Amino acid sequence: MRIAVGLPEGPADAQGAVAEIAATGAGAVGLVVVALGLVAFAVWQLTAAWLGFRWVSGGERVRKRVGAVSKAIAMLGLAAVTVVFLRTGGSSGDRGARDLVADVLALPAGRLLVLAGGLGIGVVAVMMTYTGVRRTFMGDLDLRRVSASTRRGIEIVGAVGHLARALALAVVGVLVVTAAVAADPERAGGLDAALHALGDTPLGMSLLVVVALGFGAFGLYCVADAALRRA
Repeated sequence: MRIAVGLPEGPADAQGAVAEIAATGAGAVGLVVVALGLVAFAVWQLTAAWLGFRWVSGGERVRKRVGAVSKAIAMLGLAAVTVVFLRTGGSSGDRGARDLVADVLALPAGRLLVLAGGLGIGVVAVMMTYTGVRRTFMGDLDLRRVSASTRRGIEIVGAVGHLARALALAVVGVLVVTAAVAADPERAGGLDAALHALGDTPLGMSLLVVVALGFGAFGLYCVADAALRRA
């Protein structure tokens, strides 16, 4: 939202979010709590990948378990970002993404590896889009004691949230693919670069506001998910 209104006080990525928490009254204590919570979330997802999702079968169970492993990896990465920030103060993730792409480009078949990574990000974005459009996330919740209106609200915020995340991730994938095609790591970037790229489109501010509201909607969905997730 700050990017949309022209007030980017910090990078709109994981590092920026961690810096925002560090700047509050909670400071380092807040970051420690966040890091522990992220690790706990990762352990939960790994446990779910091993033992969970027994209310579905076949390919659907495999897809959900793969998704759980992916979430665990992402949360451990965010926990690492938080710990690094506690130790060093951190920096924008775009620089880290570009350095990583530069290192990979220097390898044999580096352009193909970067291209594969960008396409892989795109596949995850497509999967998120499918989840949002088909509302498959609703099957993970125990809604037996939930009213119809509450259920509808959860469905709406979950769908909007998944689609907003898919859009942002798709732009990250496009940036990585562009870097591979041009063999230029400076064209890559993380979430901060993706949001600025969206801001540079004809829809500009309107699109960023939609994405911001979508991120907020996903946050609301996560509250419902925490309360109603199947065992």
